[in-house]
Amino acid sequence: MSLPLITTPMTKLLAPSVMYALGWALLHFLWQGLALAALAATAMALCRRAPVRYLIGVSALVLMLAAPVATALFYSQQYSAEAAAVTRAAAFFAGPVPEKPLTAAAPVAGNTSNAENSASRDSAWRKMAFPWLVEMWLLGVALFSLRSAGGFLLLERERRRQSHGVSARMLAICRTLERRLGLDRAIAYCECQWLEVPAVIGWFRPVVFLPVTVLTGLSEEQLESIIAHELAHIRRLDAFVNAFQVCVETLLFYHPAVWWLNRRIRAGREHCCDEIAVAACGNAVEYARALTRLEELRSAPALAMAANRGPLTERIVRVLGLKTFGDGRRGIGLTASLLCLAAALVAGSALLGIAHAKPAIVLAQAKPALESQTAASPAEATRASKPSPAHAPRAEQAPSTASSASLSSSSSSSYIEGLKAAGLTDLTADQLIVLKIQQVTPEYVREIQAQGLHPNAEKLIAMRVQGISPEYIRELHAENLNPDLDQLIALKIQGVDAGYDRGIKNAGLQPNVNELITMKVQGVTPEFVRELREAGLALSADDVIAMKVQDVTAAYLKAMRNLGLQPDASNLIAMRVQNVTPEYLHEIQALGLKPTANELISMRVQDVTPAYIKALQAAGLKGDVNDIISAKVQDVTPEFIDQAIKHGFQNLTIQKLIQLRHLGILDPKAEL
Repeated sequence: MSLPLITTPMTKLLAPSVMYALGWALLHFLWQGLALAALAATAMALCRRAPVRYLIGVSALVLMLAAPVATALFYSQQYSAEAAAVTRAAAFFAGPVPEKPLTAAAPVAGNTSNAENSASRDSAWRKMAFPWLVEMWLLGVALFSLRSAGGFLLLERERRRQSHGVSARMLAICRTLERRLGLDRAIAYCECQWLEVPAVIGWFRPVVFLPVTVLTGLSEEQLESIIAHELAHIRRLDAFVNAFQVCVETLLFYHPAVWWLNRRIRAGREHCCDEIAVAACGNAVEYARALTRLEELRSAPALAMAANRGPLTERIVRVLGLKTFGDGRRGIGLTASLLCLAAALVAGSALLGIAHAKPAIVLAQAKPALESQTAASPAEATRASKPSPAHAPRAEQAPSTASSASLSSSSSSSYIEGLKAAGLTDLTADQLIVLKIQQVTPEYVREIQAQGLHPNAEKLIAMRVQGISPEYIRELHAENLNPDLDQLIALKIQGVDAGYDRGIKNAGLQPNVNELITMKVQGVTPEFVRELREAGLALSADDVIAMKVQDVTAAYLKAMRNLGLQPDASNLIAMRVQNVTPEYLHEIQALGLKPTANELISMRVQDVTPAYIKALQAAGLKGDVNDIISAKVQDVTPEFIDQAIKHGFQNLTIQKLIQLRHLGILDPKAEL
């Protein structure tokens, strides 16, 4: 069964589920690694402290390793579930109809041949690409593993062959620094000639290597700071983190984000140790000089903790407390990180869409088994199930096998014939599978048709998925609702039943099917309608829907009526649209005006505020609501009124000011 994959020389020993899981994990890590690196870069750009940036980098690296592992586990389980789904779909006609519809399976829409072609292309692509992808990954892991193992072996050999103990005076200096840094581990110190810079090698029993060139080329104070740097690596257990980095680089070697993040972690590690070394020795300038001298001798194995690791200029600038060059580029780096994160999420969404297009694959793979069942007649199935002479020794199993095949064929034929008798002919294998899964029986089809509806296979599947029963349709008909198929499905989706319709009608409305659906979508309840009608409003279904959308409540109507306003349904809706509140009306009335509902709406449309009315009244101008609206429309502002008074106009009224504004007499161009 399942999903056979082409094997290659290195992958033929892997199980199909492992191949499937590894292939998807390697592909998904392309966007996962980019997204994690972008998040780490963003977090690092927002932080200035070296320990925090280092912790962010290590945490992101741990997530980078965890992401493909979790993805592989997920797809391994999905492979098993997919294989089981194909088996169940192919064998569905051999068993009884399930008691409940499996609503998790969505109805198949569109051209089934397109689904089959898509499934075939997807399956073929995975069969060909995944084995080669996994083989190339295994080859890369092997090569990088050999490189790392060779490096460790080389370090161990050189440590044993070309190293000897340091002098008593140097050992005393090192022990003093150990106590200063609070180290109580067993640490060895060796002089060597095969290294040119100090380095730490070893995990559980670390060894600090001090090259002869360093012992003779640095002052005692500089040497102490460099040794303190190496001891800081030991105190922070950096060797273990470095080994973890090497493992991640080996496993995820193909992603540039892993190498970029490891470089940032190693640079951050050196910054942290620099801070510890300066704090222990107390002379940042001498430490910076020591780093400069070490850069001239720069040569250390990649698997060792060396004091000259990381960009020299950046480290010296940080040690001396100067503003780093990277501070000026923080904004650019943050923007680039966010763009990379967005690109990773888009790529991940596209890849997830490809990876999880499973229904069509399952149906396409189950189709051959289904067609072989539906093509056979009961007699042919019985003949095929009879044992041949070659199988005579297994006669005990023959009766049960024949009986099972006969029942399976009979069940399939009776189901298909029943659907044909109900008017469902020319059904594809895909449609038959989903009809069977959703428990669309011939009896169900006939009961639906008895209600005056004649759905096709797709509509029947949708109705069954939504749980539409013949009883539900009869209850709607009893309420004088006669929805078509699309309306029926929409009613069920929105939870409209006979009780809801009855409650709305008892509240005084007579909505049609579409209005009923819209009312339910907008959350109109019978109580909402009843409260508005009890307030004396004559409402239609459209009015109720609009009032619910605009949040026109019985409390809002009551507040307006308490202020002397008697708006109808249309006024209430318009007032709410224009944000006419009881507080606004109260402020207008306090200024001596008594606007109607339509005037209030016009005032709000023209942005007539209480402050504007007060400004007119302060200038000695009085007028009714229409005059004030006209003044606002003509842009008669308090500044314009002051300008008119300065020009000597007396006995001004709102109408005169409107004429002055309309004629442009006070405009600067007119004065010229």
